[in-house]
Amino acid sequence: MKRLPKWAALGLALCLPLSAQAHRAWLLPSATVLSGTAPWITVDAAVSNDLFYFEHVPLLLQGIAPAHSSGDRPGRGPRSQQLQILAPDGSTAAPEHGQTGQLRTTFDLHLLQKGTYRLTASSSGLQAFWEENGQKRRWMGPAEALENAVPKQASQLKITRFDSRTETFVTSGPATDSALKPRNQGLELVPVTHPNDLFAGETATFAFLLDGQPAAGIGVQIIAGNERYRDDSSDIHLTTDAQGQIRVSWPQPGMYWLQAQAGRAGDPARPAVTEQRFSYTATLEVLAP
Repeated sequence: MKRLPKWAALGLALCLPLSAQAHRAWLLPSATVLSGTAPWITVDAAVSNDLFYFEHVPLLLQGIAPAHSSGDRPGRGPRSQQLQILAPDGSTAAPEHGQTGQLRTTFDLHLLQKGTYRLTASSSGLQAFWEENGQKRRWMGPAEALENAVPKQASQLKITRFDSRTETFVTSGPATDSALKPRNQGLELVPVTHPNDLFAGETATFAFLLDGQPAAGIGVQIIAGNERYRDDSSDIHLTTDAQGQIRVSWPQPGMYWLQAQAGRAGDPARPAVTEQRFSYTATLEVLAP
């Protein structure tokens, strides 16, 4: 069987159910609520077993080169995650001083505007499985490359669309909502409670959309960070209601990792697709009251 490139295996892992894989992707900002004139933050991006602990591989981001050369690094090449930073006015901000090491990617962000920034690492594409001359084959890549990658007479062909998004939110000065507007593509979080206005002992409300429609009945898992120092991960498991919403009561301050996943059969826009998988992940900071 032809092996998937390591970047492809990592991309697929980000869309698998958590029970099927222990590695979790995250963006971790050095601070989420700041004051002062034009402050800076540093962001770590990684994939790990233990949350917010560097022990597996970096989350590779387009435009941020490795700090050293290696011929067998996961994620090298064009299939690393696309990084987008939305500034409070809706424009795109650029990361600075970025580099990728063996265990993490890092970059700095200069918060030149007052308000809320949305940081997103995303990937999407298609994965195909089929048989050819009695051999099992598989391929992963962008939708526009499918026709040339898979034989027209492929046997037992199965095509899956995958879409993953990893986010965090940072506010300098007063919180704003312009960067939080939905894009109506894939699985995404639309905050009802502002993501930088979360406090222990209070209840927050979040809504989820799937291709612009309320994502009803999907599971959401929330885990507090630094789980390597606890015997119990104290996971919070919730299910979205008919409006795609959940309500979370935060037990204590700290950094939290949130993940939601959804799947469905077929794709009206692509008749050849037999299955769709969506994954959304966010890092949120809950403050002391």
